Amino acid sequence: MAAESNRDLRLRRGPVVPARELRWDFGPASGPGGQHANRSNTRVGLTLSITRSSSFTDEEKRRIERRLGARMRSGTLRIVVDDHRSQWRNRQEALRRMAALLDGALAPEPTMRRATKPGRSAHRRRLEAKRRRSATKRLRQSPPRED
Repeated sequence: MAAESNRDLRLRRGPVVPARELRWDFGPASGPGGQHANRSNTRVGLTLSITRSSSFTDEEKRRIERRLGARMRSGTLRIVVDDHRSQWRNRQEALRRMAALLDGALAPEPTMRRATKPGRSAHRRRLEAKRRRSATKRLRQSPPRED
């Protein structure tokens, strides 16, 4: 993951996205805040064009599109953060969120569990245990009454 906004975006899985492919924009954060909020551009927007990025292979781009398609608009992934009072912290958070999204999208597909059946000896042991339990319960029954 990235440490500073002027550096490359480092992903755990996959490539390093160079800083030149990231586009930043800033604006005032929403909500109340008085003088500081009205004068400071602390809201941070981070945009990455997946389709034009040279960092990802075609297969990685398809995987990102498939997994993050609902969050993307025309091949572009955008993150907006205004959680903190400082622009610097919001930039760090935007980088962290972008890296987490891309890491999740580039994660390998989970392998499907293949159904197996129990072995012959396990089947035999289970039936034998059922027979023993049945015999134990039969011994506990009271004998039939003769009228």
